[in-house]
Amino acid sequence: MTNKIQAGHTFNLMNMKKKILLTFIFISLNYLNCFSQITFEKGYYINNSDQKIDCLIKKTEELNSPNKIVYKLSDNIAEETIGIESVKEFGIYNTSKYIRSFVKIDRSSDDTNRLSEEKEAILKEEQLFLMVLVQGKANLYFYKDRNLNRYFFNIDNSDIEQLIYKRYKITNFKIGENNKFEEQLWDKLNCPNVAKDIINIKYRKNKLVKIFVKYNKCNPKAELVNFQNKRERDFFNLNFRLGIKSSSLLVQHENPNIEDINFGNELSPRLGIEAEFLMPLKNNKWTVVIEPTYQSFKSKKNDNKVDYRSIELPVGIRHYFFLNKNSKLFINASYITHFSNNSKIEFSNGANLEIEIKNNMAFGFGHKINDKYSLELRYIPIKEIMTEHYAYKTNYTSLSLIFGYTIF
Repeated sequence: MTNKIQAGHTFNLMNMKKKILLTFIFISLNYLNCFSQITFEKGYYINNSDQKIDCLIKKTEELNSPNKIVYKLSDNIAEETIGIESVKEFGIYNTSKYIRSFVKIDRSSDDTNRLSEEKEAILKEEQLFLMVLVQGKANLYFYKDRNLNRYFFNIDNSDIEQLIYKRYKITNFKIGENNKFEEQLWDKLNCPNVAKDIINIKYRKNKLVKIFVKYNKCNPKAELVNFQNKRERDFFNLNFRLGIKSSSLLVQHENPNIEDINFGNELSPRLGIEAEFLMPLKNNKWTVVIEPTYQSFKSKKNDNKVDYRSIELPVGIRHYFFLNKNSKLFINASYITHFSNNSKIEFSNGANLEIEIKNNMAFGFGHKINDKYSLELRYIPIKEIMTEHYAYKTNYTSLSLIFGYTIF
């Protein structure tokens, strides 16, 4: 009878934790459904009358260069769409800038199976929005259309021209490269600090940005703006994590004549440092997290004692749902490896058994504000902590409330 009462008590505690978890999930999903679909950022656009209009611009995935913008004049006003023919320039403050320009562009395919046999670029004039990568005496621009990546430049107020790079088919088994962009850089970027970087340069964003930044530093009178640095966020965050953990433990023996030991529900602190690595995917929504954490569980019931201390090492994936610029929800799943030392259960009959922890999963839901403060609810399902003692079975569950602070 005692065993059933103790098991029932633990069952009720588990049910309570599950109810809390399900409630949190329900609230989070409803919150996401209402707010996570659209993100607008503070920005501006300049119309054909050179009038600058401050507004909120819908954030794009930057998979392709736009030919229109979606904006709102304020949070409470319906969104509007305006096309390239009516916008000379637009941008998101402290992040990006696009300009409209008539340029000659080569749209030759870079697909190995569709390469042209023509070495020279086939240039045709189009009106495009160009993303500004570097602004100064020498300006570098970028245009993307699916798998087509093209870079453009100009010096001072000269016409914008494409930096020419083209792969072409010589024979069915040989591919050539037109690297005219190297010659263009040699001719126009006259600076000793730049020359060595042009040799064997690749037609890549980071390489070209580096050269244009160096050139503009040769001309200190020109104001340098590196928009690429503004767009790129740190790929690594270090977060301090302090929380409280609610844990329960039930120990059962395979012999039905030996009473179960219900150590009940205990509160204990948890302390961790989390390394978060941003994955190179769109909008920085996915991260890899590693969080070494110290936790403990101590309890005494009827002269039976448990002293369980361990370093947990969760390694997992986190996904963010952006609510607005300063607020986002997240979910994560982790695989936890445990390192325990001198953790044991002391039974009233004098037996002392060492605790050996089975690795397990954890699931969390949280909210982060200003990329600085976070609050997470984390659930660890039933796990076995006496894997080496086959006569015993343990049910150990925990629910943690974790406050996080991003150090850098």
